[in-house]
Amino acid sequence: MPRPSQLSESPLPLFNGAPVAAATKVPSYIGDHRARLRERFLSGGADAMPDYELLEMVLFRANARRDMKPLGRKLLDTFGSFNGVITASRADLLRVDGVGLSLVTELKLIEAAAQRMLRNRVINKPVLSSWQALLDYCQTAMAHRDTEQFRILFLDRKNLLVADEPQAQGTVDHVPVYPREVVKRALELNASAIILVHNHPSGDPTPSESDITMTRQIVEAAEVMGVTVHDHLVIGKGDSFSFRSNGLF
Repeated sequence: MPRPSQLSESPLPLFNGAPVAAATKVPSYIGDHRARLRERFLSGGADAMPDYELLEMVLFRANARRDMKPLGRKLLDTFGSFNGVITASRADLLRVDGVGLSLVTELKLIEAAAQRMLRNRVINKPVLSSWQALLDYCQTAMAHRDTEQFRILFLDRKNLLVADEPQAQGTVDHVPVYPREVVKRALELNASAIILVHNHPSGDPTPSESDITMTRQIVEAAEVMGVTVHDHLVIGKGDSFSFRSNGLF
């Protein structure tokens, strides 16, 4: 009788009658708790829920079988607030024990949705009459970045926002900006005016001497080419600084 080959495979459990492991069920106390959270959210909205419960609802979308309350509290302790958690960088989030890529994806989706909604409130709108909406958008998009970013908002002759573009990325306390490139891009977009925006990762929006010097150089270069600089906004954590409102140009 021929000997069976050593390379022959064992029958798969699906075909030899071996039991297939059942999916782990969500413990009833977790399921009941989440049902109560959903009901409260649907009936009262976000205002009816503290930050840790709202965050917990986000987290259990990424892990349906685990009690996410301890991780939610750990994230709030680490980043300070719901907004701080949502806007934390991927690298910082992954440093927290228990956080994986699926959870980071859920948080970053919420951040992207918030930014998209606020951006839609100002794009193709008269910026000077929608100033608070513009500040809200800039605050959401830039306040919690851990490096400096320089953005330009481009306006047409009716002061409608026609483009919003990041122009440069920097370090924790510096971002390189070249006035000639700023004006060149404004002319390419046929913009009549621009608003400069950059953030301070330290959280303090007070402009530095280099910020002031750079702004004056851009204003002068833009003026030569017929482009108006309406303002330069410095975004901090929870506050912002307007060059024009403070008489810096």
